[in-house]
Amino acid sequence: MQIQPCIKIAIAAGIIAVLYAVNMVYFSLKPSQFVLQRSTEGPSGLMVADTLARLMERELDGPGGWLPNDIALSPGWLLDNRPSFQLGVLEVVRYGAHALRDNLSRQRTTDKIDPDCDEAFTRFSNDPGRWIMPSAEAKYRHGIEFLDAYAGNVKQGSAHFYPRSDNLITMLERYASLLGGANTRLLNASRPVRKPSGENLPAHEPVAWRHIDDNFYYAQGIGYALYHVFQALALDFQKVLSDKNSDQIVREIIASLEESYFEPVIVTNGGRSGILANHSNNLRVFLDDARQKINSLITMLDQG
Repeated sequence: MQIQPCIKIAIAAGIIAVLYAVNMVYFSLKPSQFVLQRSTEGPSGLMVADTLARLMERELDGPGGWLPNDIALSPGWLLDNRPSFQLGVLEVVRYGAHALRDNLSRQRTTDKIDPDCDEAFTRFSNDPGRWIMPSAEAKYRHGIEFLDAYAGNVKQGSAHFYPRSDNLITMLERYASLLGGANTRLLNASRPVRKPSGENLPAHEPVAWRHIDDNFYYAQGIGYALYHVFQALALDFQKVLSDKNSDQIVREIIASLEESYFEPVIVTNGGRSGILANHSNNLRVFLDDARQKINSLITMLDQG
């Protein structure tokens, strides 16, 4: 029995569609959380630099690689949740690389900028949607190499890391600001659109229904990355945190960030009296708790 050409085309198209769908599901898989451990005794600064590098490395080498710059017709092109998650991770890495360059690697702000930290920050600042000449992946891999080079120099004593409380405060302030922005987006997505009661009160910025899951995964990417960064900070700033009696609040921050990593079958935006969950609000609870505790930690460190 001879199969007609149109049937062959239909079968081939069906196979391609199935493979396409399987790839989309695979590309949507998020990385698992990991626990940091200092394997060998070494100088401070190794854990922060290494964690930032490994966070980006896992995104580049994970299912589908770097997705925000996928071109049309590729399986990642139709995805938005996983790319949004990766953009959240990237923001945390950028803030961390910025802190390394401007504060953590220098005794004073007038000191010479560490060249590896400077190059790492420059590479991570590249457009995440650029796919050619150069691609985002190429720039970010160079950023990882510069972070690894900096960590190696710290270990050898040719570069420096200054785990002072003022440096930690500066980094915490930046991350608290990042969390504040993510929480505002989640809040706007989780509350109904209504006109403010007062004439001079501005209306909140509404979030289109198609972007609710994007906001969710972007904020979750931030929480996921900060969960690991705070583990690194707890190790690299161990003496400072112990001297300021701040060990417990750091553990509480890590616990809140750990709870922000959950996977709903589908992101819903249910009302307070509805039967569907409001996942934006559920995520915001954990991230906002972490942000408030970070502000409390800043106060504890600043009081001396």
